[in-house]
Amino acid sequence: MLSRIKIPAVWNVSFILEDEPFIFTIVGESGSGKTTLANVLLRILKPTSGEIFLQGKKLEEYSKFDFLKRVQPIFQNPYEAFNPLKKVETYLLSSVRKFSDKKKDEVRVVDEVLNAVGLSWEQVKGKFPHEFSGGQLQRIAIARALLVNPVLLIADEPVSMLDVSLRVSILNLFRRLKENFNKKIIYITHDLATAYYISDYLAVMLRGSIVEFGPAEKILVSPMPPYTKLLRTSVPELALEESEKSNIAVSEKKKMEVEEYNLTGCKFFYRCLESMERCLKEEPKVFQVDGREVKCWLYEKA
Repeated sequence: MLSRIKIPAVWNVSFILEDEPFIFTIVGESGSGKTTLANVLLRILKPTSGEIFLQGKKLEEYSKFDFLKRVQPIFQNPYEAFNPLKKVETYLLSSVRKFSDKKKDEVRVVDEVLNAVGLSWEQVKGKFPHEFSGGQLQRIAIARALLVNPVLLIADEPVSMLDVSLRVSILNLFRRLKENFNKKIIYITHDLATAYYISDYLAVMLRGSIVEFGPAEKILVSPMPPYTKLLRTSVPELALEESEKSNIAVSEKKKMEVEEYNLTGCKFFYRCLESMERCLKEEPKVFQVDGREVKCWLYEKA
């Protein structure tokens, strides 16, 4: 049966990031709104309400050129980022010509950036996208973004389509970009293991809302909302003891309930053992607890 109920993909999301190099990870299950939020930040989607500021200026006030000069995307599938009929070098050289101030020796500029991501001009020139591995092509996509010298990189599931052996190298590359190039990076993923490996700050999304936001280590070592605790058990290195896991397992009673999308209260109500009647009727407020923001009625008096 088709429903006429409109379900917001992103709802009441608010956060502030300091003007310093960071890796800020947005994590959550599939369908939690992570990619929609990324597309709003990239101006691919226009929000129906609310405002986003970058360096003190509203996002929509930037011209397309000025926006792309400051914000560059890195997408999930590197093969979709390049036309298979075009040589990869054309993308790199065009980025220099359009955005870089160093246009006299374009090849040298491209080679320097490729070296920063573990490649070289000699490895890239004359080749088409299909002649590279997924890991190599993702590095080239990152190099292309770096040639613009953006303020912010937004990476949406950039390692999910790569072999496990290649993921760590790309994650280490993001860490080097932050540390050596002073880059600000928003990293989108459903994988808490990679989030634990590279993140400075973390936002946990549930059905369009952020339920916990703050320093990554605090959230991943000692999560507060029941939803974050449940996500944490999916990471072997962070998993709770079996006795603790049982406290957040879904009860048999709640397994029997038909889960409906709750538009007024907590989106985790039907899966939470600690839920109260209030959780069904009222959307939780955001509470400041232990240096983080927590959206859960359990912490109202914390």
